[in-house]
Amino acid sequence: MDETEDIRKFLVGVINTSLDENELNRIHQLVDSYGWNNVWDTAGVQRDFEVLGFLAPFCVVRRKSDNVKGTLAFCHSPRFYFDFRTS
Repeated sequence: MDETEDIRKFLVGVINTSLDENELNRIHQLVDSYGWNNVWDTAGVQRDFEVLGFLAPFCVVRRKSDNVKGTLAFCHSPRFYFDFRTS
């Protein structure tokens, strides 16, 4: 059993219910919280990162510009990635 499953399920719910469903409103909420340079759509993540794995609401990534490994949080529908943190 995954020891993080319960907390991750809780976080998925918190993230997805606390953000507006409207794409424009959602991006503004995330940018207000994390800054413009720390929010990506799917195309931006594919451009800037190599995705190594998913475990909702997080994914492990490697930043292409400098090979730094870290994590991104993400929300669903519309999908945005945010809050890059190095490991």
